[in-house]
Amino acid sequence: MQKRKIAITFLILMVFCLTGCTKQLKGPDGKVVTNSETGQVLPSNILCKPSDEEILKLYRDNKAQLEEKYKQDLEEGEIGTKEYDKKIAEIMDVDSYPSCDKFTVLGDGNGGIWTTIFVRPLSWVLIKIGKFLGNYGLAIIFVTLLIRLLLYPVTVKTARQSENLKKAQPELDKIEKKYRNKNDQDSLNRKAQETMFVYKKYGINPLSGCLFSFIQIPLFFAFYEALYRLPVLFEDTLLGFHLSTSPMKGIGLGNWLYVILPILVFLATFFSFKLNSGAGMAGEQAKQMQTTMNIMNIIITFMSFTMSSAIIFYWITNNSFTIVQNLIVKRSK
Repeated sequence: MQKRKIAITFLILMVFCLTGCTKQLKGPDGKVVTNSETGQVLPSNILCKPSDEEILKLYRDNKAQLEEKYKQDLEEGEIGTKEYDKKIAEIMDVDSYPSCDKFTVLGDGNGGIWTTIFVRPLSWVLIKIGKFLGNYGLAIIFVTLLIRLLLYPVTVKTARQSENLKKAQPELDKIEKKYRNKNDQDSLNRKAQETMFVYKKYGINPLSGCLFSFIQIPLFFAFYEALYRLPVLFEDTLLGFHLSTSPMKGIGLGNWLYVILPILVFLATFFSFKLNSGAGMAGEQAKQMQTTMNIMNIIITFMSFTMSSAIIFYWITNNSFTIVQNLIVKRSK
């Protein structure tokens, strides 16, 4: 049940992140500004200045249009001088940002704790490795693998705990059956003691399985925000896929090659869930967990149609690492 709660919480947080946390550039009509060629929704909280002249033009034209609108509102008396000055000061000026080549980890220090600790350092690493490899799509894959390798001691322990739970499952099922209809406090205490004895016998720490989930969630959000806010990333391509283009937009433009990405997301997520689910559960509880995982997989797959290719490459790489790691653990057992 604990794993099910964590899975649902992760899905809710991911949906919230993908729909409500990012800042989008909006025009005078209140609609988001997009790149018609790639379908990318332009962010208003970029970390550095784009190098693509077409994208720069979109930002500059939007600034000029907003200035003209607010000036007209002031002349028509719809807003006062103070409100006009405030709105003008809030308009995003793309030329005030440093180029991505001059991006620094600390920046101006006004990004908040989240951006300073997680997003900027990760963005700096992505830029440096992308310049070294000559491709920012490869940098996404490389940094994802690097992070997973650094976390390997934690994640492999979690995978081993899952395998140990499967070995202990028959004994846990006996305890569950033994105390199925006994709800008095004395029986509940004995059940807890016998369960903890089995955990100790197989070297299981009930809390260790949650550790990686709590590490993975902020890393995913930091990765998503870094990929979304770095112009050099959404200007590049990998294997024919533009990193800022979503499968839905790619298919809409007549490039059916993009349909491969949601399929890979489905497969990577399915096998990752399959190798991680069911440990420590039996009967109806295991069925509920499997149903939850299937629903999550379907939702994530549908969401991937609107994700940028950059996010999808991260997701596929991350889940593929999990699959390989768990297969290695299973083989060693």
